[in-house]
Amino acid sequence: MASSAAIDGVAAAALRSVMQRVQLAAQKSGRVAHEIRVVAVSKTKPVSVLRQVYDAGHRCFGENYVQELIEKAPQLPEDIEWHFIGNLQSNKVKPLLTGVPNLAMVESVDDEKIANRLDTVVASIGRKPLKVLLQVNTSGEESKSGVEPSGCVELAKHVSLGCPNLEFCGLMTIGMLDYTSTPENFKTLANCRTEVCKALGIPEEQCELSMGMSADFELAIELGSTNVRIGSTIFGAREYPKKQSN
Repeated sequence: MASSAAIDGVAAAALRSVMQRVQLAAQKSGRVAHEIRVVAVSKTKPVSVLRQVYDAGHRCFGENYVQELIEKAPQLPEDIEWHFIGNLQSNKVKPLLTGVPNLAMVESVDDEKIANRLDTVVASIGRKPLKVLLQVNTSGEESKSGVEPSGCVELAKHVSLGCPNLEFCGLMTIGMLDYTSTPENFKTLANCRTEVCKALGIPEEQCELSMGMSADFELAIELGSTNVRIGSTIFGAREYPKKQSN
């Protein structure tokens, strides 16, 4: 069985490979790599492996489960930029925001209720405005969270105009699980951005597109993604010792 150090070294090497692939994909689409944020999705992985990726120079990490993030964050340096990327329930908002002072962004705001709850809690604890992305269900799958594309303008207006403690930063999508229609999903999100920016009167460069994961991040970058969420390609297959809850 491989030692912990050997496993950690693999993750650091995988990170370097991913960053090279991001750079090549950016060049292919006439962009520069520093415009694209790589979120290292570390769910189910031990803090020791995250620390190795951190030591390799990476600072942006993502987690899907509130409890897991609350447990990990205090064990790691405070200059980490944490992204919460999973489905967020209203009753978990306060534990998340109080337990992770360096939470940089919630990528998965999908309705007015969760936006209002985040806005209220941010105000109550006195932290700086929280960056948020709106999750859009571009694949039409009922199992997926996310606002319908037809509702993204209304939700963006609500967050921008009605939630003073939130900073609307852009849109996020997951796309099809089997990736059969990924280009269409990504193009749908880009179209949503055009509509949202027109409605809000902001330039498209100010509105991020978070799309692309381990299997499709290069295509996502070519189609305009500014934020890719990469888990298994950096950390290896996920380990689920027991059923996790949000």
